[in-house]
Amino acid sequence: MMSQTSLESKLEALQCHFTWDLDPSRSILFRLRDKLEDISTEEGNSWLGHIYNLRGYVQYKLGFTQDAQSLFNKAAEAFCQTRRADSDEGPWLVVNYGNLAWLHHHLGEQAESQAYLSKVNALMNKYPSPSQDELHPEIYAEKAWTLMKFSADKKPLAADYFQRAIRMQPDMVEWKTSHVLVLYSVSASVNTGLDADMLERMRIAKEEDPENLYLAVHYLEQNAKTMKKEEVEDEARELAQKILKNPVSSYSGMKALLWVYFEYVSVDDAIDLAEEALSHHPDVRYMKSCAALCYKWIITSRGSFPKQSTIDRAISLHEELISLYPQSSLVKKIDLANIYAKSNHSQAKAEEIYQEVLESDVEPADKQMVYNRFANYLYFDRQDRQGSIQYHMKAAEIPHKSYFRESSIRVLGRIKDTFRKRAEELEEFLQNLQEP
Repeated sequence: MMSQTSLESKLEALQCHFTWDLDPSRSILFRLRDKLEDISTEEGNSWLGHIYNLRGYVQYKLGFTQDAQSLFNKAAEAFCQTRRADSDEGPWLVVNYGNLAWLHHHLGEQAESQAYLSKVNALMNKYPSPSQDELHPEIYAEKAWTLMKFSADKKPLAADYFQRAIRMQPDMVEWKTSHVLVLYSVSASVNTGLDADMLERMRIAKEEDPENLYLAVHYLEQNAKTMKKEEVEDEARELAQKILKNPVSSYSGMKALLWVYFEYVSVDDAIDLAEEALSHHPDVRYMKSCAALCYKWIITSRGSFPKQSTIDRAISLHEELISLYPQSSLVKKIDLANIYAKSNHSQAKAEEIYQEVLESDVEPADKQMVYNRFANYLYFDRQDRQGSIQYHMKAAEIPHKSYFRESSIRVLGRIKDTFRKRAEELEEFLQNLQEP
């Protein structure tokens, strides 16, 4: 039996979720757990092993060690199925065995931990990396896939790891598709539109991975701006029929397709598609979240005058979702408040939900989002300009880099330039903000 110090140094040297510097807050872990549970676990999903591995790690971080062990074991089984290997073992199990070595160590089961360490060593000797000073491509691919799920700021690193994996093992179509999707996600978040090179990458990936409807929908969404309305409509309807036949998954492309319908086909058709999809799967919470989102877009879009029946349907879907996502429903509660604010008879309910959310004990990043959304509600729905300024200042004061902080700083900058009474105060406030 090796000494505790020797065991710990060997564990630290492993490539797995426990050593990848993944230490998110509990609210992020709950959101991630829900997102991962909404991805299809049907046979044939090439990322099944990675999904179970990450779900196991998230459950471990949340304190559910038995669930973690069960999910790590499922990951090992899934890899054997998806890799369709002659042998039960391969380099794709290095991360999984590393996770199990760490888990047994934390459970005080040192003999089991050492057994998994030995398995990792055996795999690495049998399947060395094609490039001497780099990790095995299977490890890079799993690390990339994991990082892209965690946060926007980890996505450029994820793209780099995918690129390394593909360079050494260019025949893995799903790696190429995920690489393009992560690059697309980074480009799309900048809001400057995609350049020709990114669109070309997406086109090639779509040709190489024709079954990937998630990619196909995002490619259509990017091209829709320059296509004729009838062409967009035809392609969107064709994709809808394919997606409706596939297993439900957050990677089915349904959410992005509803946006294409909403923006480029018609609002009524978007609602019809959302309701049709929900009628096929009435008990699947992800389908409810797609339908709820579609109704929210209609109700909260500028210049929209929705019928009360549309608002009532949106309210009912959001209330259901809050109970179906109990640990990650903060955004859904705020969306519900904003929908109530548009109703003819529920403005008081909007105020009540916002007060409850403002008083709740949430982490600084979530608090920042709440302040920003409440500031917008005060301005647009309550015509309370002074209150709105106060809450934009509260959001900007929290030194956490995010879309919501940038949004509040932009709004305060505009007010400073147009609202003389507070110009000096806001100028000083903005100059003294702490950098996150």
